[in-house]
Amino acid sequence: MKVGIIGSGGREHAICEKLNISGKINKIFCFPGNAGTKEIAENVNLDLDDFKSIKNFILEKKIDIIIVGPEKPLVEGLVDYLEEFKIKVFGPNKIASQLEGSKIFTKKLCEKYKIPTAKFEIFKNREDAKQFCENCDYPKVIKANNIASGKGVYICNNNNDAKIAITEIFDGKFGKAKSIIIEEFLKGEEMSFFTIHDGIAFKNFSTAQDHKRVLEGDKGKNTGGMGAYSPSRLISEGLQQKIITKIIQPTLKGLYEMGSVYKGFLYTGLMIVNNEPYLIEYNVRMGDPECQTILPRLKTDLIDIILACCDKKLNQLKIEWLNKKSLCIVLCSNGYPDKFKKNVEIVGLENIKINQNNFLYHAGTINKNNKVYAVGGRVLNFVSISGEFDQAKKNIISNLNKLNWNDGFYRKDIGYKVIK
Repeated sequence: MKVGIIGSGGREHAICEKLNISGKINKIFCFPGNAGTKEIAENVNLDLDDFKSIKNFILEKKIDIIIVGPEKPLVEGLVDYLEEFKIKVFGPNKIASQLEGSKIFTKKLCEKYKIPTAKFEIFKNREDAKQFCENCDYPKVIKANNIASGKGVYICNNNNDAKIAITEIFDGKFGKAKSIIIEEFLKGEEMSFFTIHDGIAFKNFSTAQDHKRVLEGDKGKNTGGMGAYSPSRLISEGLQQKIITKIIQPTLKGLYEMGSVYKGFLYTGLMIVNNEPYLIEYNVRMGDPECQTILPRLKTDLIDIILACCDKKLNQLKIEWLNKKSLCIVLCSNGYPDKFKKNVEIVGLENIKINQNNFLYHAGTINKNNKVYAVGGRVLNFVSISGEFDQAKKNIISNLNKLNWNDGFYRKDIGYKVIK
């Protein structure tokens, strides 16, 4: 079987590595991939905005199934386009992808179907938004409406913070902004809850906790994710049932009544307040770096799960997990999430210990003339699975020290709520 993976980050490398151990796959293509995927797949340098070129390549190479990793091609309708040519694709269609593509779409769905979420206001210009913030109680959460690679969220502690957030969003920091959302600040603990869907049925796909802020102690600017651990310390059978009945099922009902169903991974970003779940956001794909912590714990062959979803046979499959905990620490370029140098060589990767419990997933890297260079803000994902979180972290720190990359930094407190 030939498989294609759209994307170039740590999530896509983790998916690629998991598929590579399946005996059912003899060729993997990554569009465009990175230095890590290049070791086990064929990287294909195509413009992800050029759907026609992607389609032509898939048909020419007789690729059996396409897995779409990142949000942008999903939101722009790549799944719908490829399915017109009878190409098997794993990922949600354009309507369902609005769950991530437009925060206003999701908020209105929450309003209509009584899904618990933070109270919110929508503003279509900066003047009205700034005037509203003059009389606010703080903190407040201000969000760009469009996709922003996990970075378009500001937690504002005062009016000055709010003005900066409003200005940056309307000035186009995350693309053209026609509107923004200002939300109440929910005081609780975040959790990422994953499900996998075939358009009829869905199954749980574990939980994780992401660390979004760039600095230790969850301070500083939001990033795409500085690290994660899985499973979440908050999950219980009772809480899981609340998440499914109060949030996921009403969402699927809403999509169905719009004439759409959901197929693919669904990431439900939650705030847990006094053991009650509130929806913060949906992502219409696996999280990054949560994916990198979840997939190493998966026992069932990933391609079997993906094919079952595409064939609407998910109910016939049992998903099994290793009884282990997983931790991921992201190594970033100095200066991230602001300005950072690109094309910086990374030496010493051969020193890193990789085995069935310790993993290295590339993110912002390329391979040029058999040398690996950092080209992105988040560069490498160090992951370890173990019986305990503290041992997993020790394994990762050992590998980070072996690499000793002076042009990067990482958060040293990843997992601090589950590690004493």
